[in-house]
Amino acid sequence: MRYRQAIALLALVGLFVALYLWLHALGFGGAIKCGASGGCETVQTSQWAVFLGMPVAFYGVIGYLALLIVALAGLRPAALAERTWNLRLLGLATVGVVFTAYLTYIELFLIHAICRWCVGSAVSITAIWVVAVLGLRRNDGMMER
Repeated sequence: MRYRQAIALLALVGLFVALYLWLHALGFGGAIKCGASGGCETVQTSQWAVFLGMPVAFYGVIGYLALLIVALAGLRPAALAERTWNLRLLGLATVGVVFTAYLTYIELFLIHAICRWCVGSAVSITAIWVVAVLGLRRNDGMMER
């Protein structure tokens, strides 16, 4: 149960980061707050900031929202003993980590700029993946309560 709670909390953090970036991409909020480096603006205005016609941050919002919903659904008393919730969380987190690795590669080697918000999102999804692996290995559920 604690693993699913941790994933829900981390997904909420990631959701706020992705939502901030998405709203910025839609033109809300003015200049992105990133410190003196300017890397965030460089990354967010690059040709890679859009994927399949949508801002990349939109996919982050959808992904983190899906993780949050699945983690919360897995916390229902009837779902606590079901290992399938852990598998679902790990599957979603794996997709997120792979996509984030792709985006980080683009930042480092193609754009040559680092967005602090993107790094925050990368840390969040990586932490979710680690917790999901641990939850699956420990068979998070009724035994833990």
